[in-house]
Amino acid sequence: MIKLVVFDLDNVIIDGEAIDEIGKLANVEEDIAAITEKAMQGEIDFETSIKDRVQLLEGTSIEDVEKVADDLPLMPGACKTIKCLKDKDVDVAIISGSFDVVADKVKDKLGVDTVYTNSFTVEDGKLTGEVTGPLVSGTKLDVLKDHVEEAGITLDEVVAVGDGANDISMIEAAGCGIAFNAKDSVKEIADVVVEEKDLCKVLCEILNQLTTDDAETETVEEVAQEAEAEEVAEEAEAVEEEAVEESEAEEEVAEEAEAVEEEAAEESEAEEKAEAEEAKEEPKSKPKKADKGLPESNFVLADTMEGVRKQKDEKEAEISKVAEEREEYNKIAKEQRKIRDELNASLKENLNKAIEYRNERNEINKQVEEAKKARNEANNKIKSLEWSSGKRDKIKIENEIKKIDKIIETRVLDIKKENQLVKNANDLRKQLMEIHEDETVKSEAQELKKLSEEEHEKVITLSEQAQAAHEEMLTYFRKTDDIRTAADEAHKKFIEARKNASAKHEEFKAILSDIHVINKKLGSNKPKKRKNDNKSSGGSNKNREEKERAEEIFAKFKQGGKVSTEEILLLQKYNIG
Repeated sequence: MIKLVVFDLDNVIIDGEAIDEIGKLANVEEDIAAITEKAMQGEIDFETSIKDRVQLLEGTSIEDVEKVADDLPLMPGACKTIKCLKDKDVDVAIISGSFDVVADKVKDKLGVDTVYTNSFTVEDGKLTGEVTGPLVSGTKLDVLKDHVEEAGITLDEVVAVGDGANDISMIEAAGCGIAFNAKDSVKEIADVVVEEKDLCKVLCEILNQLTTDDAETETVEEVAQEAEAEEVAEEAEAVEEEAVEESEAEEEVAEEAEAVEEEAAEESEAEEKAEAEEAKEEPKSKPKKADKGLPESNFVLADTMEGVRKQKDEKEAEISKVAEEREEYNKIAKEQRKIRDELNASLKENLNKAIEYRNERNEINKQVEEAKKARNEANNKIKSLEWSSGKRDKIKIENEIKKIDKIIETRVLDIKKENQLVKNANDLRKQLMEIHEDETVKSEAQELKKLSEEEHEKVITLSEQAQAAHEEMLTYFRKTDDIRTAADEAHKKFIEARKNASAKHEEFKAILSDIHVINKKLGSNKPKKRKNDNKSSGGSNKNREEKERAEEIFAKFKQGGKVSTEEILLLQKYNIG
């Protein structure tokens, strides 16, 4: 996560080299520019170059230097870049070997948080040719390390932007180093190279990095909850709809199969009863009509009546076996249908549970976001209070005094330079004494810090609860998958059993057709009944009405209607079916 962006000043934040422009005041710009170029290329060390260049400025009016500083143009995109970074809660610092007379003006214009630069030594309003500051002998990396330690962050959370050899140390150490219109030596070690003189291009690279870091630093809970929330919701709804649709389709198949089963049972029952009664009833002299409800039989009868009777016994045994097999398949189909329906009911229950946990997780996530918002607002207020209370300025001055004291203690200096350093330190101590932290502000900051910690604890606790709900949701979805697999298997077995039962039913009807052929043969050899010559014409009409009724009964039978024993006898009487 990027928390700090550090910029060089010359040719990065401002469009130009400050000391070259100041050199024009003393007519030494060419000499200074030559030294600057050697330093930027890494041909001479920075400490030598800065001292040599400042020496050339001895006697220049500080007032004129400030005017030059006022006129130095900002790099295109500087204002937008700094503002955008600040809006993203990213701290901005400038670490430059240039001078505070320039950097402080830039700091005020852009609202930069912190600036580290060197300082001209001034006497009687003139530059003495001496320079002091943390970046005369120290490196930019030294300054950056001190800053990140004070800020409580790491170098991995820093983006460093520079163009010259003295920027290499911080560009290499930072989590992301950007070479901006840089020398070849800088480009070689940078993570990103920007050639255009527009800081908005740098901003784009930083924003891309911010987006990537945000994605990588989210917790597992947040990733699962946010990245999968809509996908899981759609999956749950799709699974539920699919289950309902399949269940409805299976219900239709089941109802259709049940109707076929009942029709087959009724038809076979009617046929068996008709067959039984047929043997008792003498056949009529009038030949039977073709049976439209049964398949056509190509059965070949035996040559003798004894052989035909034997054929009938064999067919009756065969049809009995087929009927038993058909009923066994119907039984299996019924069992598998029951299993399937129970599994589908369980499937719906598990889907409902999964959706309940999904909704619970989403509700908790809303609370997580609210807690995060409250925490971040408290943190932003703390930063604002620290700035207004002077705490940051105090820390900065204290660090600067420490560095000057360290230089005085550890280095051999000429008396003039040492006196100047002592004077600078004393001036800083006077400034420090004038800074007083507002106790009211300090107390308010402590309360905000407490609030921030409480909200952060809420974030952690609620995230854990959301993760638990998410895991429960996934558990029920996995159960749903297992149940669906089992239900699909039961449905396959149900369909297979129904197909087998239907096949056996067709086999049953084919054998029954053969039996009808046999019965015709056996019936034709029975003595015919003598007609009653004394029957009245009324009896003839009655017979015609009964025959018409018998034909209606047979039509009903072919359509699956139930046939009573009396109706079967009537069919036999008129040799129908």
